[in-house]
Amino acid sequence: MGKNLAIKILEAHLVEGELVPGKEIAIRIDHTLLQDATGTMAILEFMAMGVERAKVELAAQYIDHNLLQTDNRNADDHVFLMTAAQKFGIHLSKPGNGVSHQVHLERFGVPGKVMLGADSHTPTAAGLSMLAIGAGGMDVAMAMAGHPFHLSCPKIMGVKLIGQLQPWVSGKDVILEMLRRHTVKGGVGKIIEYYGPGVETLSATDRGTIGNMGAELGATTSVFPSDGRTREFLESQGRGDCWQPFAADADATYDEYDEIDLSQVVPLIACPSSPDNVVRVKDVEGIKVDQVIVGSSVNSSFRDLMTVCRILDGRRVAPQLSFNINPGSRQVLENVADRGGLMSLLLAGAQVHQPGCLGCIGMGQAPGTNQVSLRTFPRNFPGRSGTKDDKVYLCSPETAAAAGLFGVITDPRKLSDMMPWPNVQNPERYVVDDSSVIYPIEDTSGVEIVTGPNIVPFPDFEPLPEDLQAEVIIKVEDNISTDTIMPAGNKVLPLRSNIPAISQFVFGQIDQEFPQRAQAKGNGVVVAGENYGQGSSREHAALAPRYLGIRVKLAKSFARIHKANLINFGILPLIFKDPADYDLIVQGDVLTFNGLRRQVAEGATEIPVRIGDREIKTILQVSERERQDLLAGGTLNHVKKGNL
Repeated sequence: MGKNLAIKILEAHLVEGELVPGKEIAIRIDHTLLQDATGTMAILEFMAMGVERAKVELAAQYIDHNLLQTDNRNADDHVFLMTAAQKFGIHLSKPGNGVSHQVHLERFGVPGKVMLGADSHTPTAAGLSMLAIGAGGMDVAMAMAGHPFHLSCPKIMGVKLIGQLQPWVSGKDVILEMLRRHTVKGGVGKIIEYYGPGVETLSATDRGTIGNMGAELGATTSVFPSDGRTREFLESQGRGDCWQPFAADADATYDEYDEIDLSQVVPLIACPSSPDNVVRVKDVEGIKVDQVIVGSSVNSSFRDLMTVCRILDGRRVAPQLSFNINPGSRQVLENVADRGGLMSLLLAGAQVHQPGCLGCIGMGQAPGTNQVSLRTFPRNFPGRSGTKDDKVYLCSPETAAAAGLFGVITDPRKLSDMMPWPNVQNPERYVVDDSSVIYPIEDTSGVEIVTGPNIVPFPDFEPLPEDLQAEVIIKVEDNISTDTIMPAGNKVLPLRSNIPAISQFVFGQIDQEFPQRAQAKGNGVVVAGENYGQGSSREHAALAPRYLGIRVKLAKSFARIHKANLINFGILPLIFKDPADYDLIVQGDVLTFNGLRRQVAEGATEIPVRIGDREIKTILQVSERERQDLLAGGTLNHVKKGNL
């Protein structure tokens, strides 16, 4: 039998293990990606390992999240990242140059390579046939230090694409269709591989959109073949020499299958407040819209923005709404301006912002009370916008532009009554300006890392004790995101390198007393439902609770990246053997784990837990390597002992 593309790339990078779903494997990493919300801590972790220079083919640090300089903290941390990047041989993308995964796609991505990024939307690089995986900062720091990346071998879901998208429908609608079918849990433990004759009808940037939001499926990553459209994009970037063909064998097999007829995909929209709450746009037409934002983390490419420019050209947005454009990169903005699109936006009444994440991470652009916001972003988790009880919808640029003109949610196909379909194509040759990238230098002996007052040393964590008695500090429901655990936004993100300070915001959206209760108890447990920790890769959602004394998280199931982050910081990720036991536990219960360290060390997979006079069974699904991390109190402790 032939091999699928994901297996081919994994085989070429396999260092340890066998490619059997569910078994732990280790793969060699070619590229690493950091952004500033995760990079400060990852750099501190890298420095703690005592490595003098990044040991991957290409390491990149982007400054794209914390762009608001309301005081000294972000500016100080940017200098820290710039000087650390120079010291350790890392490419540095300056503030305003763009969103990490968009810039990497444009300027650094190479087909067939494996990338590990401390940003959950790293899989945008699927648009260039990279196997790009989101992870926590510690895992990326380890890769930069030359260690392979360990993960549970995923299943491969093959999604056959046939047909061609109809006018006013785009790649965003394809991934929304996947979310409608499979939900935010449907991709857990899987790589989503797209193949079939419909693939060649999609541009590299449309493929990037689909790969980006594969993260919302919970997928390990997504991948497309490297074909003529891939070559076309690389040549337009002046990087055609990077191109190589990669594809699945004609008789390739997959662990799971799905098929999408692109010609049958219609404009879709994700309603508040989950990316999988997807309906047809025409089913919610007429809802008044107060804010529209196009761009940021996804749908911020030239094709996306220029489509909006063409729709708005010679027209004005509805008077009651604000219409915002967040370019994905400086290159996108320059090319839109070069082709006259910028003036179309300005004359239409749009607000054009600097390239960066901005409202996608809650860094400004929060909607007003009870206002409806249409965004081309990848996520609409509750409160992520910065507004409590927000009403955020996720849609394509076409749908966003239609709402901008009519002032209400509108099926973009109705635009055909007033204009021809724009059918924007990516340029044959982009205007390329790399002046905002600082490239590595060979001799770094004269480089001094500048550490501002906001950089606080990494906290020390104790090893796993033999016995543990801990109180349930909070009990939460299904699908709790890392935004709920560790909020972002302009108040919190500047504290990302100050764990004592940022820990005071843990669970702040739903329980502002949590930090005080946790610290007062000394040892704590978080109890959760299904898919706990979905969403962002931010390791602070594990690191800050650990600082507060959380030693165990007991859930029905965990999201992949968050579970790895828990282990990295010595928090035991236990799963209910019987999900019904979730209902037996209440906040304030005291859980007793007798002989815990011995059981973990001896390889036990079933961990008994006493709750008063009752006992329940929990499951510990970790590898031998992860057991050693847990015993040491975290990966960094394990590394410092010279065991890795």
